[in-house]
Amino acid sequence: MPWNSEQDGPLSEAAMRLKLERMGYSVTRYTYAPGTYFSPHTHGVDKIDGVLAGRFRMGMQEGTVILEAGDMLEVPRGVLHSAEVVGEEVVISLDAVRL
Repeated sequence: MPWNSEQDGPLSEAAMRLKLERMGYSVTRYTYAPGTYFSPHTHGVDKIDGVLAGRFRMGMQEGTVILEAGDMLEVPRGVLHSAEVVGEEVVISLDAVRL
């Protein structure tokens, strides 16, 4: 789901964090260096990965998508997925989990 500037205002870390928190998620900021790769894994919680900077390739059962600034992807609990930084830019992301 892409960021909607008309509905959500200008993209910023504070604005994305607030949106995710209003949806009932606990939010943590992460920075991933180029070359970072997370092999296929699952989580015991529903989560959303939101990207603030860089390009993050996410793979799930439905296929692969590249998230860029403003993109968010829901990852339901128990769903096998992988993630990888694409290119030479650092990825700054918000990891939102619903406990």
